[in-house]
Amino acid sequence: MSRKWLIKNGTFAVMNPEKPVINGYMLVEDNRIQYIGESLPEGTEDTDSFDGSGLLFLPGLVNTHGHAAMSLLRGYGDDLALQVWLQEKMWPMEAKFTGEDVYKGTALSVLEMLKGGTTTFLDMYDHMDQVGKVAEQSGIRAVLTRGVIGLCPPEVQTAKLQDAVSFAKQWHGAAEGRITAMMSPHAPYTCPPDYIEKIVQAAHDLDLPLHTHMSETRAEVEQNVRDYGTRPVEHLLKLGLFSRPSLVAHAVHLTDEEIAILAEHRVGVSHNPGSNLKLASGIARVVDLLKAGVTVSLGTDGPASNNNLDMLEEIRLAALIHKGVSGDPTAVPALEALKMGTEYGAKSLFLQDVGRLEAGMKADFIALNTEQAHFLPKTDFISHTVYAAGAKDVEHVWVDGRQVVKHGECLTLDEERIRFEAQQAFEGLLAR
Repeated sequence: MSRKWLIKNGTFAVMNPEKPVINGYMLVEDNRIQYIGESLPEGTEDTDSFDGSGLLFLPGLVNTHGHAAMSLLRGYGDDLALQVWLQEKMWPMEAKFTGEDVYKGTALSVLEMLKGGTTTFLDMYDHMDQVGKVAEQSGIRAVLTRGVIGLCPPEVQTAKLQDAVSFAKQWHGAAEGRITAMMSPHAPYTCPPDYIEKIVQAAHDLDLPLHTHMSETRAEVEQNVRDYGTRPVEHLLKLGLFSRPSLVAHAVHLTDEEIAILAEHRVGVSHNPGSNLKLASGIARVVDLLKAGVTVSLGTDGPASNNNLDMLEEIRLAALIHKGVSGDPTAVPALEALKMGTEYGAKSLFLQDVGRLEAGMKADFIALNTEQAHFLPKTDFISHTVYAAGAKDVEHVWVDGRQVVKHGECLTLDEERIRFEAQQAFEGLLAR
């Protein structure tokens, strides 16, 4: 039997340019929004209701790039250049990770994300079955991919690719459709060209999108030119990566020609402003990408290079830093930044019915507590969300029509156990 319920007296960020916020009602049936508008929908007088007074309802936030299990390495290596951070701090510790470690680190991250209003996240890592288990248990929506590094003997490459394929076959469409899969060569500088071609072919065979790191640092681009005689965008184009629906993370160092190639092939870009600033990787040309028609979404990257998973912070950074570097205060307006963290995020993950508050969309939405000093006066709730709000303002969260956070408490995960086990796991890694 289907369940209908009605939010009354709510303020809803519908994000239409002419009227981005409305006051009124939203009707939810099972896992979809059936109605949203300023007048009471007909025939709902006796429907179960939820009082939305003092709450601002937004589409759930969408985090389009990360490595959730790396929460176990938060603060372990900071203020270092990317390659030093990876080669001397991250990779040696990650080599010790067991499936159990990945489960515990992912649980810690998913807890943080849900409580901060993130309802969908992309994760690229190893031991992905453990990530899938956390996503299934927590109720979050997830796009999962076994990240594949090809700096290894051919037989190990083959085993990794087979692992990625079997994971995708098992988990794509799992958890009542909340989990979808992608294929992921880690990066052009960590995967030989012929290996990337094999992963692209696997994506064709499975009819799945592709995700990779690309052009994160200037040194990475220069290495690509030294090794292959071309910059990463043209390199990946030649290898066929853009023949599939694809999303690249970072894309910080791009030429005009490269932006045109990404636009032509409808390649999405996951902009990770916090991580790129912390690792001094640079600032992506987001304004130019958006002008070219590229779908630009937002990601936190892993919790060891950010170091939090606060998507409202990423939205604010995206709105602020491009003003600062361009000298143009209109560069990324508040509404555009909020769409990057919601609607554009869903689009870049190829989720057709997620990311907006409108009839027919999946019921993935959050409620911010606006009865707070920094939400007053009631001038512009889009502005307040982008420039004043943070993760701790999230009061309630629903994913697929199910409430997973209520008054700031996660209903699906044991927070005390997760925090305890994450600390234990880190201490275990140090002792190995």
